[in-house]
Amino acid sequence: MKRFLVVVDMQKDFVDGALGSVDAVAIVPGVVEKIKSFDGEIFITLDTHFDNYPETAEGRKLPVPHCIKGTEGWQLDKNVTCALSDREYTAVEKPTFGSLELPRLIEASADGDDFSIEIIGLCTDICVVSNALVLKANFPEIPISVDSACCAGVTPQAHEAALATMRSCQIDVI
Repeated sequence: MKRFLVVVDMQKDFVDGALGSVDAVAIVPGVVEKIKSFDGEIFITLDTHFDNYPETAEGRKLPVPHCIKGTEGWQLDKNVTCALSDREYTAVEKPTFGSLELPRLIEASADGDDFSIEIIGLCTDICVVSNALVLKANFPEIPISVDSACCAGVTPQAHEAALATMRSCQIDVI
């Protein structure tokens, strides 16, 4: 069985930048270890916005410019980058919370074989849950799990609420 790890938005702006938090910084060592030890293929999502972010629907509701392509905040956290330095991975830029391209890339990589998906990253209550639900909708019979110790939410309460939502949608929370 093939195994896929999806690392969601471990970018500077979400770790210790514009939208960073103590909880986000705290998961970095676990994310690094998971990347280094994972036996399978890795996909990385990159929240990707442009200079017009304030005029977008998201920008009007969250008026904090972040992950503007080409900026330091858009880059992966330096520790995550280091962990990936000797690993092959597929980067997926996404302009919104969940990636519609990610399921297609995973399906192509699976090439008809059975597979499982594990998800880690930021933020549990926005992009992690969005990608988990997109993947579950595309692959209802595939085992999908989220490592809660390698995720952080906007708040601890939002993190727990997102984990409860994913459990309700038959995503395994480990």
